[in-house]
Order: sequence, then C-alpha cells, then structure tokens
Amino acid sequence: EKRTVTQIEKNGYPDSIYINAAKIFQGIHTEKSKDIILVHYGDNSESPMMAFKDEHSRRVSYELAFNALKYQDLLEEILLDSKSYPCYSIPDELTSLLVVMLYDLQDRKFQKRKIFAEEELVAEVQEIGHYLYRYKTKLAAALARCRIKYDALSIEYFVPETIRKQEQRASALPICVWINTFKISLEDVIRDLEMKGLTKVESVSDFDHYTYAVDQHCHDVLVFPSSLREELLNLDLFADCKLLLQ
Repeated sequence: EKRTVTQIEKNGYPDSIYINAAKIFQGIHTEKSKDIILVHYGDNSESPMMAFKDEHSRRVSYELAFNALKYQDLLEEILLDSKSYPCYSIPDELTSLLVVMLYDLQDRKFQKRKIFAEEELVAEVQEIGHYLYRYKTKLAAALARCRIKYDALSIEYFVPETIRKQEQRASALPICVWINTFKISLEDVIRDLEMKGLTKVESVSDFDHYTYAVDQHCHDVLVFPSSLREELLNLDLFADCKLLLQ
C-alpha cells in the first residue's frame, strides 16, 4: 500500500498544531512600544518546550506561526475593529493562540474547522475556537473594512514589501533533499525516482519540470526544481523518511 505524507487542507488543524504554533508565535511576535500597544501577549519568559508529533507537524506549526507573524498588524486590527478583543475571559497568555487561530479562521474563509479522528483535544484551543466562531460574522466584516480602507484586493497586500520579495526569491530556489542512508541507498533512490518519471540531469541549469540532480559536493543530497515541492512531499520516499527535506 502506498503511503503518503498527510496533507492538511484548509479545514483546520489538530489542536496540538495550534498550541505549538501559538508557542512559536509568542516568542517571535513583534513587540510594540508601550505608548501604542493595544493587544497584550502576556509574558513569554518561561515558554515550555514543544513536543511535535512528527516532522510534518513541526513544519506546519512553524508555517502557521510565521503566517500569523506576517499578518500580525492586520490580525490585531481585525480583533480590535470587530470588538472581539479585549475579551476578559481570555487571559493575555492566550492572546498568541487567539491571533494564530484567527489567521487560520480567515484563511479557510471563516468556515467551521473539522475535528480530526483520534485527535487529542486541548481545552484552550476548543475555547478559543468556539469564541472566534461566535464572532465570525463580525470578524469577516472587520476584515472587509480593512481591505476597503487600504484598497487591498487580498490580504497579501498587508505583507511588508521586504518580506514579499524574500518570499518570491525563496519560492524560486531549488529544493534540496537529504538521502537517509540508514534506510536507502542513492542507487535505490534513483531507481525509485526514475520509476516515477523523474529524469536525472547534470546540474540545476539543466532543470525541466520532472528532473533532479545529485549535488556535486554532497552525494547524499539531491536537488529538485521548486515547482515539484508538493509532488515530492506526496512520495512514499518522504512518508517513510527515506528522503528528508532540507
């Protein structure tokens, strides 16, 4: 049976993802000067260690946290404009969770998130999720007002120009992958990739879509075109940790 890496669609995440993303965001969010601060994030001096279920969960948690960071100003404005913040039943220590879950809520167009089978529910996540969903109409209206106010066709408008350019450069970079030589050899990886229709080329300058190259200096590293990212992550080689995304 073919195994694949679980791809979580835009219908929400397991509670553990939100908790870990909130912990990450708590440590990286932009601190405002005291004279203009309106949203309070509590104390992050004793942030506990995070336990990730697997590498995919780690990647998704960091991705969610950094997306919340990119749109922190917008998300805070939505919370304030909708009058859903401040909420005196939600302590400052949970503000990061509130912001992270708000980003995800607007990303799935304010639709209710699904509960994943065999998911371990976290009380704080359930509480914040229900709270935001009760305010979904006001939150959506606040987002619409922000877009009208700034003449923004989408929320991408609110990403700072420097970050937008960095993301454009990063998305065009080739993908580097380590071969887990404890589980598979270079020869077996090449055989598997060829069976899936990928062709080995000499260097990145020879890249077409379904091609790859062996790194000239590290022979246990493969390089792929950026356009193959999603297809690569669905390969059983990744699901079995025989290939590891750099």
